[in-house]
Amino acid sequence: MNMVWDRIESLGRTITENLEYTLRIFLMIYLSFRAAFLDQTQSLRQTLSVLSTQIYFTGWQAMPLISILALGTGGILVIQGMTNLTLLGGTEMLGNLIVVVLVREVGPLLTALVVIARSGTAVATEVGNMRANREIEALESMGINPLSYIVFPRILGGIVSVLCLAFYFIVIAIFGGYLITQFFHDIPFSFYAENLLRAFGKEDVAIFLLKNGFSGIIIFVVSCFQGLSVQKSPHEVPQVTTQAVVKSIIYVTVFNLAVTAIVYLNQLQKLGVV
Repeated sequence: MNMVWDRIESLGRTITENLEYTLRIFLMIYLSFRAAFLDQTQSLRQTLSVLSTQIYFTGWQAMPLISILALGTGGILVIQGMTNLTLLGGTEMLGNLIVVVLVREVGPLLTALVVIARSGTAVATEVGNMRANREIEALESMGINPLSYIVFPRILGGIVSVLCLAFYFIVIAIFGGYLITQFFHDIPFSFYAENLLRAFGKEDVAIFLLKNGFSGIIIFVVSCFQGLSVQKSPHEVPQVTTQAVVKSIIYVTVFNLAVTAIVYLNQLQKLGVV
């Protein structure tokens, strides 16, 4: 009985800690945007400099890796889709399959994982080293708010980069997958394009913006938060970087699952199944 009670207490503490961490993350988002618009000690040019650097590193330099992943994912999806749908006699459903799997699910998740692996680790390490080397204190002594100078441009740059990378991923996967599939199946491009256009809807745009926008926010907020949590020792930096990766993956995955569940439950409700 004591063992069961200990497990319940441990689970309760874990839930409480996660809720407290989530509240701190949302508070940091609010304070960062508030500081960016109210802070008068920092010029727009400085903010744009940090913002452009973040977009260049997160977005532009990640395009080769995103291209390879998109080509492989799109090729596999279209080949498998055409092969199985041909056997079932439902090739007209190819567009729906691509939209559901690629646009709604795989594209946002793979893009977020790439950004976490590249930029999330880099931001957490950079901010953590700044904290350990007392650069954050130096900024504060000069009257510069670290939230407006360090956190806000990275959040904004992350949102723009993730949205652009996800769109690029989907475009390359759709058209690159079609070109790769031509070696195995002779699919007329008019048939392929017509299926895709018929499958797209307004809800797909909303899901795309919601999932990728949240990913851009949460990855960089968590990375900055973990970096700022470093106390004084540089030995803490690898630990907070690992925590930033783990927590970012958990938040992004859970949010994507939640959005997917809500969307399909809503569709089932409209059909009268639920």
